[in-house]
Amino acid sequence: MTMIGVHGGFPGLIDGRVSELSWDDVEGWVGDGGAELGTRREIPTVEQLYTLGRSIESHRIDALLVIGGYNAYLASHLLVRERDRYPAFNIPIVCVPASIDNNLPGSELSIGADTALNNAVRSLDAVKQSAAASHRCFVTETMGRKCGYLTLMSAIAAGAEQVYLHEEGITLTQLAADSERMVESFRSGRKLYLVVRNERASENYTTDVLAKIFAQEGKGLYDVRQAIIGHVQQGGDPTPFDRIMATKLVHNALGLLAEELERGGTQSSYVGLVEGEIAHHPLERMYDQLDRDSRRPREQWWMGLREAVSLVSHSTGTLAPEQVPTFGPAGE
Repeated sequence: MTMIGVHGGFPGLIDGRVSELSWDDVEGWVGDGGAELGTRREIPTVEQLYTLGRSIESHRIDALLVIGGYNAYLASHLLVRERDRYPAFNIPIVCVPASIDNNLPGSELSIGADTALNNAVRSLDAVKQSAAASHRCFVTETMGRKCGYLTLMSAIAAGAEQVYLHEEGITLTQLAADSERMVESFRSGRKLYLVVRNERASENYTTDVLAKIFAQEGKGLYDVRQAIIGHVQQGGDPTPFDRIMATKLVHNALGLLAEELERGGTQSSYVGLVEGEIAHHPLERMYDQLDRDSRRPREQWWMGLREAVSLVSHSTGTLAPEQVPTFGPAGE
């Protein structure tokens, strides 16, 4: 195969910003953070499809390996849908999941999610250490858009007392009960209360609003601070797990492309990690696994761990046997 690198995603392909990649060009990429080719989240418009098709033809591209997030998947699915109108799109396309949000179909984990989780947990640990000597509630905010993976998993790993997810939303009744539980915890001798909120958990109950509510209900019993972790979650060198998973996923994706090219087919797929094995699904059926309104998979295995927050936070009381979470095949 002759590998062609597209600079800047689909807009770069439309503009013809492509170049041949040699082994020297990609030296060290496996351990580097970011994307040397550049990323762009734009999905081609209907008016751009003709130019996109001409660019594929003019650069003699026989297959596309698309490594990216939600919009990259949507753009690839669009090309498959428009094959009848644009013959240039009749080439095999394989998508590889790469997103810290971990919101892509057909894979339990996306490239980058483990690195982002490590960054988030380190930040939450630092927050806890800074507040350990005083009676303080910390309301923190993590990324992830409308997908709760990063929030929930970092909350469990950091031993947070409360977590708010977009999947569940936030209600005033819930906040009243949570505030009462928090006050009672501090009265019982607690020194630190860590709250982790997904950035899209609620449109109205923002991180700032939550902090003000908890401060008002505390009436001076404890301090309240807030910390938005922000883009530190997107930085840093990839973890060994991400490096190895990326290599395995791309190896599998290239194998699928090679098979299609060998037989002259145009079958397109998206690959992923499912129960410890590399799997692939037809790209044209991608919407079957997507909650398109919330831009996340229909099935989210990590939600089976939701009740574990109560276990790791040492909440007052003991879970009854029927409340102890049982982790099925997706969450074990």
